[in-house]
Amino acid sequence: MTWLMLLGALLCMLCVGLGAPDSEGFPPRTPHNCPHKCVCAADLLSCTGLGLQDVPAELPAATADLDLSHNALQRLRPGWLAPLFQLRALHLGHNELEALGLGVFANASGLRLLDLSSNALRALGRHDLDGLGALEKLLLFNNRLVHLDEHAFHGLSALSHLYLGCNELASFSFDHLHGLSATHLLTLDLSSNRLGHISVSELAALPAFLKNGLYLHNNPLPCDCRLYHLLQRWHQRGLSAVRDFAREYTCLAFKVPASRVRFFQHSRVFENCSSAPALGLERPEEHLYALVGRSLRLYCNTSVPAMHIAWVSPQQELLRAPGSRDGSIAVLADGSLAIGNVQEQHAGLFVCLATGPRLHHNQTHEYNVSVHFPRPEPEAFNTGFTTLLGCAVGLVLVLLYLFAPPCCCCRRRACRCRRWPRIPSPLHELSAQSSVLSTTPPDAPSRKASVHKHVVFLEPGRRGLNGRVQLAVAEEFDLCNPGDLQLKAGSESASSIGSEGPMTT
Repeated sequence: MTWLMLLGALLCMLCVGLGAPDSEGFPPRTPHNCPHKCVCAADLLSCTGLGLQDVPAELPAATADLDLSHNALQRLRPGWLAPLFQLRALHLGHNELEALGLGVFANASGLRLLDLSSNALRALGRHDLDGLGALEKLLLFNNRLVHLDEHAFHGLSALSHLYLGCNELASFSFDHLHGLSATHLLTLDLSSNRLGHISVSELAALPAFLKNGLYLHNNPLPCDCRLYHLLQRWHQRGLSAVRDFAREYTCLAFKVPASRVRFFQHSRVFENCSSAPALGLERPEEHLYALVGRSLRLYCNTSVPAMHIAWVSPQQELLRAPGSRDGSIAVLADGSLAIGNVQEQHAGLFVCLATGPRLHHNQTHEYNVSVHFPRPEPEAFNTGFTTLLGCAVGLVLVLLYLFAPPCCCCRRRACRCRRWPRIPSPLHELSAQSSVLSTTPPDAPSRKASVHKHVVFLEPGRRGLNGRVQLAVAEEFDLCNPGDLQLKAGSESASSIGSEGPMTT
């Protein structure tokens, strides 16, 4: 056992002795051309928070995501991105850049994301963003931008999200969007600026999907009646840009900062605003109702045939032929939109975008689709069966009425009649008079009359007789032999009126 322990110790000493030359002769392998103190991992390069005042001279060519944020960069050299032909995302936020310049992004044709937020930029020139034809997201918030060239974004044909919030912009042209393509733009953030004048007609002419992503809150907007009605309509339609920041939409009532009021909470300022000038600002969308599981077809109605037609779904997805990513929506060759199996996710606003040389300007058409579940169909009502059943029940009732006597059959000259509860009648009150007029003496031992006599006429009583004579029958009158009774009383006969004594037969 001792020799095993000695052998283990010897092997450990040998490994330690052999490790020293290897560690000195073969240093740890580092990525090729990785800048000092930066972190390189596959196609990612991060040089964040190093206090750099200039971009590193050598950058790995395989970099697709470059992060130079949180440094002290003050300028960018023209052509500095030439080696990075695979670059897709560039992060330059939280630096000290005051200007960009011509050719800064000349070699970034594949860039998708550019973050220039939290710098010191004061203006964007006409050619500052040249070479970014594939850019989709541009972050310029929290700068000092005062001026934007009329065509600052002219080459950004694929831009879908532009963030210009927290700057010092006093105006913005919504007519041409400073060269932006309204076909792709889905988000335009202009919040927390100094916008004091906005063209309401230009706002109303924007596509519906851009209105849903247009952020104008926290600006000194004028308390204009037309702007008030427009924003109220956007809020009622549920546009997220207005609905989510309703409390931060303010305006200046008297062009004084202290007179700032909220659009949707201080209605007294807009009490005298008439809705008539606001009518016709926006073209109302067309409302469609669809049932779950059914098919739906939407047509892009334009003034003249369009060359290019695209759609925007309620999920803000740009739809081109052949259709949506999940395959539930198809864009046909004629530009129409077809949904074969309508589901709840298809509810919302569909916008058609039409462009072409014969159109005076890009045209849009809106459809507000409401999806409902079909109501269950009621079961068919079998009227034939119910009619037959009703006839059978009616026939039984008629037979019972015709052939069922009110009393049982007479057996052995004894009739057991069914006795129903009697309703008190005036005849009971005249019992004293009947005893006076009866031929039977009052002191007779039995008042029961025989079957063949003692049928008398009574004089009219004091109540309920109306001067007519009524027939009184003895209590034990035999209904099984009605032939014994031959006297009939007519209430209106002269003999009955003039009779004074009893008559027997």
